Amino acid sequence: MSDDDGIQRASDVGSSDAPPVSEKPYKIIFEANKCFGAGKCAEVSANWEMSIASGMAQPTEYFFGEEDLEHNVRAAEVCPAKKDDGCIHVVDRRTDEEIAPDPHGDGTLSVDW
Repeated sequence: MSDDDGIQRASDVGSSDAPPVSEKPYKIIFEANKCFGAGKCAEVSANWEMSIASGMAQPTEYFFGEEDLEHNVRAAEVCPAKKDDGCIHVVDRRTDEEIAPDPHGDGTLSVDW
């Protein structure tokens, strides 16, 4: 699904095998094709690991609870990809809003497909 501007709703991306929203209300949408391996996410979040094989980071979990929100938001905020808009997006599954990096300031998904 998408809105009239062609922007996909955050809830439509990668949620076919998601845990219940009540258990893990947040999710990561990762634009791996935009990542260039700076590793800043892995420096600030235990959820992000650098791969020796690819030289890029990857989240260990895409869905998470309140206890992991702060460091995943920080990972999204420090990502320098996409001219500092980042390629890590933290989404609140309950409201379908992007929490971080939210460069538009309106909660819409800032994915650059």
